[in-house]
Amino acid sequence: MTVPILGRRSALGALAALPLAARAQGGWRPARPVALVVPFAPGSGTDGVARVLAPLLAEDLGGQVVVDNRAGANGAIAAAAVARAAPDGHTLILGTNTTHPANVSLMRRLDYDPARDFALIARIGTPTFLLAVGSHVPARTAEEFLAWARANPGRLTYASANAIGVIGMATLCRLAGIEATHVPYRASPAALADIIAGRVDAIMIDYTASLGHIQGGRLRALAVTTRQRSALLPEVPSLEEAGVPGFDTAGWMAVFGPAGLPQPVVAAVGASLLRHLARAEVKERLAAIGFEAAGTPAEALPGWIPAEVERWAALVRAAGIEPE
Repeated sequence: MTVPILGRRSALGALAALPLAARAQGGWRPARPVALVVPFAPGSGTDGVARVLAPLLAEDLGGQVVVDNRAGANGAIAAAAVARAAPDGHTLILGTNTTHPANVSLMRRLDYDPARDFALIARIGTPTFLLAVGSHVPARTAEEFLAWARANPGRLTYASANAIGVIGMATLCRLAGIEATHVPYRASPAALADIIAGRVDAIMIDYTASLGHIQGGRLRALAVTTRQRSALLPEVPSLEEAGVPGFDTAGWMAVFGPAGLPQPVVAAVGASLLRHLARAEVKERLAAIGFEAAGTPAEALPGWIPAEVERWAALVRAAGIEPE
């Protein structure tokens, strides 16, 4: 087989047509394993997404990418550690709407500034969150759940392990006229264990963490927490459909590094993420755990984090939540 010799113009055109990730392969390379910090426990939704992405990043970067779980304080422990890390590309975080905007309003003291102390690399998509109850709760639909909770004021208990768990349930109680007791947890697996055991009644939880329990009949999924039904779970209604007008708590995930991250690092990691998130097989793998992949580069999101801080602050105020 004869290989044609390209002219200078053709060669330049071929180079320009290369995917961004392929061109980035000639750029930054990690000098040691990269820690992809997950601010929640193993088994959480964020953990599941990280374990899909880490080996794909490793392939492109030519080095090991290790998932590093650092749970606690609503993700603030992990976020503070990454904010203090050297901005050399070897410490990244899979941040969420909890770790960055919501914690500003949920916590009295935060040891980091979500806008100033991080370099956004790319937004990667949206997790699917559900209102779920233990099998001991006498409700098989969201409408039945609301009726039961209203008929038994003060009886309902709900768990939380992230911002949507806290803010979403407080918002639901306010909008639906429900009296309930909040039971906070350090991590979603522990919260789910108590719900399955019948010690707590309900939770707003990511589909990734709850999938096995729902399939096993230990949890019952009643509604999604977004205004519209999820494309990944079209059979599950929204809370608005169940009679709670205006209910909408949509979350997100994004990859960040410490502030001051060199542009070659941002370019290499961002290009790899965007390339893989656009692949049908990767989208399918993430969809199977309740995550809707949609890559957006940092340069397309100017002012995004400050705007999100304001959005979540408004949700916290409206829910009547006092910072802890």
